[in-house]
Amino acid sequence: MLRARLLGGLVIPAHPLALGPDRKLDERAQRGLTRYYLAAGAGGVAVGVHTTQFAIRDPRHGLYEPVLALASETASSGLGTRDSALLRESASATRSVKPPPSAESRVPSPVIKIAGLVGRTEQALSEARIALDLGYHAGLLSLGVWRDAPEGELLAHCREVAAAIPLFGFYLQPAVGGRALGYAFWREFAEIPNVVAIKIAPFDRYATLDVMRAVSESGRRDVALYTGNDDAIVADLITPFPAAAGEEPRWIAGGLLGHWAVWTRAAVGIAERARRERVSNVVSAELLGDGAAVTEMNAALFDVRHGFAGCIAGIHEVLRRQGLIRGTWCLDPSEALSPGQSEELDRVIARYPHLTDDEFVAAGRDEWMR
Repeated sequence: MLRARLLGGLVIPAHPLALGPDRKLDERAQRGLTRYYLAAGAGGVAVGVHTTQFAIRDPRHGLYEPVLALASETASSGLGTRDSALLRESASATRSVKPPPSAESRVPSPVIKIAGLVGRTEQALSEARIALDLGYHAGLLSLGVWRDAPEGELLAHCREVAAAIPLFGFYLQPAVGGRALGYAFWREFAEIPNVVAIKIAPFDRYATLDVMRAVSESGRRDVALYTGNDDAIVADLITPFPAAAGEEPRWIAGGLLGHWAVWTRAAVGIAERARRERVSNVVSAELLGDGAAVTEMNAALFDVRHGFAGCIAGIHEVLRRQGLIRGTWCLDPSEALSPGQSEELDRVIARYPHLTDDEFVAAGRDEWMR
């Protein structure tokens, strides 16, 4: 069931962290954000990832488990009992992890819940246990602390974590803490049985093709491929990537994106249009144009001019303007909007209003923030 949902293609926002002026967790706004994503049509949420701020793990804040718990409880609340097998599958996918004792009694969510996992193996396994206990279905594994390790060590780490939780691989661009990982790494990674998906986010077409070719040549058809390439979101969703001889082209099924933490209703619309046009085998000039517009909007949102310094604050600023959070505060006071970034957001919002969702948010905000 988990694999089928991921292969079907989902919009998965990378969940931000809502703080008050004291830089403490604003639980009301945090729940409101989760409700917004679900109301907008997102098929999942990713929590504890870069957009949620890695500093939630700092003992001074102690927010990793509370923030994951809030999102899981909110996503599960009042949304019915579809896909009850997902919790059982994620918990029992391997012999080494037992299902959470309360999994059968907990109201399961139809929303795919992805937990960010970081650090060395011991830390990643600890976070995986927390995530499973809270009803998360898979872990998005960051390799940021392994930047200088041999690839063999990385693969051993991935295998050990995959023995504990269904694994969502993550190719993060080097400019924001990732490392270059070539075809050989991804070819071996694709053979790990409990890998369910890979987020491809190197912001590099050559590197993206390495991953696509590696998965294709592994023969794995049960590994879902997701875009994290903020500079090529629509292009990724409509491209038939070359496959092995005699095989059908490989497609990127959906996206797990910080960009989709804002204007989420419009993002769902873009993903649906891409899916329809892909099926029809006719891609419109209009969709291609909107793809270029989305990339331009991302440049303002993620602060490309300043090397992504204001990427989290940019997301916060859009949400603040919509009344979903109270301010742009981050746990690290040095993370803030860059000079001119607010004006760039003004510009792209005015230029591409059909790719925003202010009216949708205004209509639902009071209900989500209850």
